[in-house]
Amino acid sequence: MEIEADNAEVDDKTKTTVFKGKVVITQGTLVIRGDKVTLLNDGKGRQSATALGDPATFRQKRDGADEYIEGRGQRMDYDSQRQMIQLRDNAEIRRGGDWARGQLIEYDSEKGTYRVVGDTQRTEGAPAGAGGRVRAVIQPRSAPADPQTR
Repeated sequence: MEIEADNAEVDDKTKTTVFKGKVVITQGTLVIRGDKVTLLNDGKGRQSATALGDPATFRQKRDGADEYIEGRGQRMDYDSQRQMIQLRDNAEIRRGGDWARGQLIEYDSEKGTYRVVGDTQRTEGAPAGAGGRVRAVIQPRSAPADPQTR
C-alpha cells in the first residue's frame, strides 16, 4: 500500500496513522482519494482505512476486463483483507455506462459485485442518494457470439 498526503500523524500504540490533505492511497489497481484517511494496521497484516472527503473516491481496474469501477461518498471504509469497500452518505458507483446511487453501497472487489441500500426512513421524495430510494441506470449487455452460428 502506497500513501501520499500533506501530513501524517502516527500512533504506534494504537497502530493508527491519520493522513490529512489530498490523501492518495494506491494498492495495485485500486486508488482511494480523500481529505482525511485513518489507516489501522492490526499487526497481523490486515489493514483497514476510513476516508472522509467531499467526496472520498475510489477507482479500480476490473480484473479480466478493460473497464474501471468508480465510487464516491462522504465516507468510505476499506478492508484490505476482505477487499470490501463501503461508501456512505450520497454514495454513488459507476461501472461502464451503469451507475447507482444510495445511502450505502458495499462493493466487493474480489467478486466484482455491489449492493446499494437506500434510506427509507427519509422523507418521501428526497433526492436519490441523499436519502429515500435507490436510483440506478443499467445498460443492456450484448450476448457473446455463439461459435455455432459462425
